[in-house]
Amino acid sequence: MVQKTSSGFRASIDEPEPLSPSENFRRPTLQSLSMRSPQIASITVTPVPDPASSTIMSRDPSPRSSSQPSNRHVPSPIAAETYTEPYLRFMTQNPTVFHAVDAFSTQLASSGFEHLSERDRWTTKLRPGGKYYTARNGSALIAFAIGKEYKPGNGVGIVAGHVDALTAKLKPIPKLQTKAGYVQLGVAPYAGGLNDTWWDRDLGIGGRVLIKDSKTGKIEKKLVKLDWPIARIPTLAPHLGMAAVGPFNKETQMVPIIGLDNSDLSGEGNHPPHDSKIKAGTFAATQPERLVRAIASEMSIDDYSSIINWELELYDTQPAQLGGLDKEFIFAGRVDDKLCCYSAIEALLATSSDTSPGIVKMVGCFDDEEIGSLLRQGAKSNFMGSIIDRICEGMLYYQSNEASNRGGGPQLTPQLGPNLINQTLANSFLVSSDVIHAVNPNFLGAYLENHAPRLNMGVAVSADSNGHMTTDSVSTALLQRIAENCGSVLQVFQIRNDIRSGGTIGPMTSSQLGMRAVDCGIPQLSMHSIRATTGSLDPGLGVRLFKGFFDWFEVVDGEFT
Repeated sequence: MVQKTSSGFRASIDEPEPLSPSENFRRPTLQSLSMRSPQIASITVTPVPDPASSTIMSRDPSPRSSSQPSNRHVPSPIAAETYTEPYLRFMTQNPTVFHAVDAFSTQLASSGFEHLSERDRWTTKLRPGGKYYTARNGSALIAFAIGKEYKPGNGVGIVAGHVDALTAKLKPIPKLQTKAGYVQLGVAPYAGGLNDTWWDRDLGIGGRVLIKDSKTGKIEKKLVKLDWPIARIPTLAPHLGMAAVGPFNKETQMVPIIGLDNSDLSGEGNHPPHDSKIKAGTFAATQPERLVRAIASEMSIDDYSSIINWELELYDTQPAQLGGLDKEFIFAGRVDDKLCCYSAIEALLATSSDTSPGIVKMVGCFDDEEIGSLLRQGAKSNFMGSIIDRICEGMLYYQSNEASNRGGGPQLTPQLGPNLINQTLANSFLVSSDVIHAVNPNFLGAYLENHAPRLNMGVAVSADSNGHMTTDSVSTALLQRIAENCGSVLQVFQIRNDIRSGGTIGPMTSSQLGMRAVDCGIPQLSMHSIRATTGSLDPGLGVRLFKGFFDWFEVVDGEFT
């Protein structure tokens, strides 16, 4: 039986209470999963006052005072099962970081969020009640909704993760000499990609292509994916002795094969003769000929010289799918950390403008976390900080205009500068959300007692005494209060003392911005493998907590001095 610890977390590695089937859930693929909230077994919830009647502490630049905002209502609960199938589709259809950000952008736009270009001036565009998103490099995205009662100096409630994943990227010139009749592709590992799990996988290719329009001369960025297996990294059979044992050289022994060319033996090629469309001196001439043809065909490009450049990567083509006897698992590639980003975006779309109307609700999906977040689209860049600065400026401009329109003489308004910006940051809170190591039943000894998260139970808070995580007692208590009020269970994870901890965006982002923060994440098995496992309820459980954060932050934050 899972027990509640003294800190309020589910943390035992004993047998969990079995889930019971839902009478209301009719999807046959998940018919045995429970719709009930997992926390009802033994946790006692002490909710904060109903948002419909509670007194909210103001976060405007003046001293704190009580206010009674109108139109408050109790947030509706999230049924975790409703996000299972949409998450499977999202993961299957969006294999690269560019596809994921594009999918999020399309979803936000269709839900009424206005696109803002970083290259434009935002001052006159931002207003209370407005919903916006912006992307950087096509691989990082920030979306935010300004509360209809927001005032300059109020806080920002942020859920942020990273949308990049371990992969193998094409080298700038990936064309290789044919060896023993095999056409191969020059790739380089991104972070921990090309690890042992990449052997003998069906690999597709996709990413971003830069194309020059012949009429306008403008260079456009377009997405492409060849989602049938075009590449494979073959293992060596154990019959061939010690050479099959390893360790293996990633440069010379993990090179994908993408085709055959036995013309050195037969005198005839296994493919059409040189394509005259590939002109010398062009980008296409530096790439494998058959790959150029395949990409051009997929994108309906007739003039190969119009391809100026591309950023392509390999990915496992096997679709995300349900598994387990009762379909309680999700098996998928690239779970780390598209899972938390997916749940965060869905939570932002699901939250109501009537909850926490005095704050800005924000989601950040960063690139390059797996390699340190140091690039301009990474969490250590100025991306999020610059967005918050622009919101402060826009809200000051809006407030000044409103005061001017009302008349009545000069109005005392706060000025944009370090005082207002840092007040905003001090009133803000970051939920840094990256996947967490779920307990593996075959390696229980690798986990710290009482710190072994389960699948299909809820998000886990991640702690580290050496600062690899930003979690502390205050941020944990705040998130626990939110969880209690939105029907979520918080688990807890910390690494053993004799194992090195990993890291994520929490410490770097919170230290850059100076705001309170907690690190947490949705549990998964097989982290950094080409295929991973999470629970079929876990995407929805992530949505439940993150939506709860957006709904309840303003109320709960008022409890903390």
